[in-house]
Amino acid sequence: MDLIPDRSDYGDRSLSADDLQPDPLRLFEEWLGYAVEQGVAEANAVCLSTIGLDGCPDSRVVLLKGIEQQAVRFYTNYGSSKARQMAENPLAAMVMWWEPLKRQVRFRGRIEMVEQEISQEYFSTRPRESQLGAWASRQSEPIPDREVLQERLKRMDEKFPDSVPRPDFWGGYRLKPFEMEFWQGRTSRLHDRFRYRLQEDGTWSVQRLMP
Repeated sequence: MDLIPDRSDYGDRSLSADDLQPDPLRLFEEWLGYAVEQGVAEANAVCLSTIGLDGCPDSRVVLLKGIEQQAVRFYTNYGSSKARQMAENPLAAMVMWWEPLKRQVRFRGRIEMVEQEISQEYFSTRPRESQLGAWASRQSEPIPDREVLQERLKRMDEKFPDSVPRPDFWGGYRLKPFEMEFWQGRTSRLHDRFRYRLQEDGTWSVQRLMP
């Protein structure tokens, strides 16, 4: 199938050195907050890329659930494919794309497990159905049909008639970036790009890149 070339105009929004901050995570907070204000659907959705046990890159979309001083945070099943991959190789990448704003943010960094108390605090805020779903799903394991999953959910609902405890196989991870890039679409494909790199003294260097 041949795809029709996209000739859409990226608009006149710009990104200059004057718009930057010394810490890229603070700029990311600004950009994410603006995306939420503008009504971008699933503004916290991010493509997480890890390295498979076979050495091949593997990607999937997850939802960011927190921005820390030096990291971003998400949650998953510790037995999932991505969790096993991150345990084997803690280096990972992320990319966020906000199409209505023609903005992209890239991360490269190292994965760490989140402290159990933080995972517990977040799990307690989830809707009951999501809490039960964490128990019911043996993430990434094959099943013959959806009925198997529905039956497991029913059993978990009966097992926990009141509050639902956090499974010991479910919790959070953080990605601590050592490189971030901010991209703003521009007319004529002459986009604005700035790349941050973490230095040994904890400060960030920043460079403008060719589009």
